[in-house]
Amino acid sequence: MNIKICVAMLLILSGPFVDRFMEGGPFFMSLILICLLLAAFFIIKGGLALKTEPLKVKKYLRLVSDVSLLGLVLGFLGSIIGMVQAFDAIEGFNQELNSAMIAGGLKVSFLTAIFGSFVFIVSRIGILILRSLQKAGHVE
Repeated sequence: MNIKICVAMLLILSGPFVDRFMEGGPFFMSLILICLLLAAFFIIKGGLALKTEPLKVKKYLRLVSDVSLLGLVLGFLGSIIGMVQAFDAIEGFNQELNSAMIAGGLKVSFLTAIFGSFVFIVSRIGILILRSLQKAGHVE
């Protein structure tokens, strides 16, 4: 069973996800990945504190919310910086441009926005689940 999990993780890590991650720019993509990992950590910690410490759950919900917004904003900041770099390259290009070059530059610049939006959505789903579990615990 563990071998299957290791093979699956290896396929995921060596596949197109890593290519897109590196293509989007390792700096901003790493920052957004840290936001995703922090959000998951805070959601898990909040879930573990549901029955014993209800005040800590509120703290973790705020932290998840803040980290998810940070991931979203970092994604859009990386996208804007990527657009500026793409337009700088286009501006400095003296020869004829083709549409594939422009489309490729725009695609790369939007990768951070996509990843930041993914982090935001996953975190928000975690917040919804944690809040519903919290309310279910108060009803009983």
